[in-house]
Amino acid sequence: MHKIALVTGATSGIGEAIAKKFAHNNIDVIVSGRRIERLHALKAELEKETDSRIMALQMDVTRFSEVESAIKNLPDEWQTIEILVNNAGLASGRDKFHEGDIGDWELMIDTNVKGLMYVSRLVIPLMISHGQGLVINIGSIAGREVYPGGNVYCASKFAVDALTKGLRIDLLGENIKVSQIAPGLVETEFSLVRFKGDQQKAEKVYEGFLPLGGNDIADIAFYLTTLPLHVCINDIVVTPLAQANSVFLNRK
Repeated sequence: MHKIALVTGATSGIGEAIAKKFAHNNIDVIVSGRRIERLHALKAELEKETDSRIMALQMDVTRFSEVESAIKNLPDEWQTIEILVNNAGLASGRDKFHEGDIGDWELMIDTNVKGLMYVSRLVIPLMISHGQGLVINIGSIAGREVYPGGNVYCASKFAVDALTKGLRIDLLGENIKVSQIAPGLVETEFSLVRFKGDQQKAEKVYEGFLPLGGNDIADIAFYLTTLPLHVCINDIVVTPLAQANSVFLNRK
């Protein structure tokens, strides 16, 4: 019988890559996100290419009532979620703090922090009820050190790091692993969203070096699912070869 995974933010980038990696390796996947047409397209693609079951679950993680309704109304055969990937997240703006846009701040905190909390609060009791689970939180090296213009985004990812550590303590004895993957620069829609659709600014972020791709993170996420039950990798920081940390980058 296949394991069941719930992946948030599965409509693009890292989340989509993880969903594909899981499905191609005999894990049934609940693909979750706001853009239902993309979820249906991903479901159709994976059902054609794999033997895994796929469920499309439209859900805005920033709205607790919506998350609660979506999780509590899962069909019985999808209730035994063993893997949760909290991937939904974004950056919005690169302003200095004293010039920051309050709307950007609220969007980042609501998505990156509260969204992770809402989904985890509703899924983890399902894991406890059937005796095991794996929570994978997608953090960032921005949760380890702050860079210019990163202020609130970095704060939100520092929060992800703290929540991951707190969850691991609270779930001791429940047979549930809690891991974090903290990537450096990954070429996805991330920068396009951050710069609010400015393609030129977004492309400059990845100029002059080879960034990570969503598949690189998906490989790591899948590896975490293959470990023996007694082994939990707490934390993985991964960057492109050209990146030393959130500040130092070798562009050629």
